[in-house]
Amino acid sequence: MGLLFYPRGGSAQVTLYMALALRDVGWTVDLMAGSLGAAGERSHAPTFFAGLDVHPANYGPAVAAFEEGRDPMEAPMPMHPSYEDRSGVPDRVFAAVSPALAGHSAEAWAELIRRDVPPFEMAHLHHLTPIHDAMAAAAPDVPVVTHLHGTELNMLAVAERLSGIAGRLGMTFVEMADRSAAGTRLDTAGLEEADRSLALATDWDHWRHADHWVESMRRWAQASDRLVVVAPHDQEESRRLLGVDHATWIPNGVDLERFVPRELSRDEKLASWRRWLVEEPLGWAEGGGAGSIAYSDEDLAVFTDPATGEAAPVLLFVGRFTEVKRIPMLIRAYARAREHFDRKAPLVIWGGFPGEWGGEHPHTVALDEGAEDVFFIGWRGHDELPQGLACADVMVMPSADESFAQVFIEAMGCRVPVIAADAGGTPAFVNIDPRRPNGWLIPPDDQASLEDAMVEAVNHPDERVARGTSGLELAREKYSWASLAQRTAAVYEEALDAR
Repeated sequence: MGLLFYPRGGSAQVTLYMALALRDVGWTVDLMAGSLGAAGERSHAPTFFAGLDVHPANYGPAVAAFEEGRDPMEAPMPMHPSYEDRSGVPDRVFAAVSPALAGHSAEAWAELIRRDVPPFEMAHLHHLTPIHDAMAAAAPDVPVVTHLHGTELNMLAVAERLSGIAGRLGMTFVEMADRSAAGTRLDTAGLEEADRSLALATDWDHWRHADHWVESMRRWAQASDRLVVVAPHDQEESRRLLGVDHATWIPNGVDLERFVPRELSRDEKLASWRRWLVEEPLGWAEGGGAGSIAYSDEDLAVFTDPATGEAAPVLLFVGRFTEVKRIPMLIRAYARAREHFDRKAPLVIWGGFPGEWGGEHPHTVALDEGAEDVFFIGWRGHDELPQGLACADVMVMPSADESFAQVFIEAMGCRVPVIAADAGGTPAFVNIDPRRPNGWLIPPDDQASLEDAMVEAVNHPDERVARGTSGLELAREKYSWASLAQRTAAVYEEALDAR
């Protein structure tokens, strides 16, 4: 397996679970993966992927180069780019990376394959990245299965829209980038309002090389022996954006031995919230590090219902602070929905990789909005999430275009219902049976509907239980890693037979 990125997001979790499950159906897995930090840190690949044979690509020197003002993409093992356009970070968006530096990345990974990886029969490459060119150079006769996690499709969709805007202005990406770099204001009078706003907000210099990456990703996808996507929605997107029509849908799964319903007392829940928020805080403010947000025992009073003395219902978000997650909208919706709750119900924001966010920082939004009862836990290990879900009552994640949020299925495995947007891959597993809903499905970017869903979830505990039970049944029936590994192994066999 090959994973360009160091461990920090959902695709790393999927890679780990899938690799471990594949061993149980007869496959031996070696994993090449990006790595950052020292042993024991969650971003350190051998630590994160413990139990697997890991061949890490150390990004430490590349990050050090960035901190010294040099280009991290020029390091001997160049820093991986990102599918998200953010400024001031070592992992700039793919579209800002030149073809020459893309080639350097491929060469570095090809050397890692030749030097560190024992002989192998199958290459399972996560995402569309320069590892594809590395594999073609180092092991050209090995079949390739490409696993699309959705983030690459999101970037390609943005590139498609930006290309259309540039075309309507009579320019290419390079010409738009040159104007942006020179500080020349765009004449957007001929664009519709939404496109005008996007054109003016975009740093076009970050998209200078977009055409190269669109062509490369299409080439890698079309050259793959098989493709796997995580949601039916992505089958159509891969056809439209990549020109491929042979993608197999294999969803992400859930560890049904770890993510199980657990009944905790109020005191047990409070002890966990106290540890995460008071004793060992990892929440971080804009411009601050892990632990720059902390709470007191007095702040935890909201986690107890004063009328009954029982644990208050808790709304839980889990994920990175990327724009697609729509956390600022969630916080604004919560601040308004809170006024209509029958009882106190805190919102806990779990996650956010330290120092990394897109758009508005969620904590800054909470401060500006004066949103009360919003708590930031920070980035926690996946091993702590089952306990976090046991302390929660509703998972709320209004992502605008989530291919497949694994954490939704993990919540369902814990009998926690979900509030999600009707976008991307989410409709494939939320409320698929109208007679037995397992959550609340709202229109994307509809703050009023999100407010209504939270109010209903908080004020109707019997409905929370019923929908949580339906979700648990679905998770157990269709989303075990054991069954998904068997489906993945079948794709391998098809690829081998085709060769």
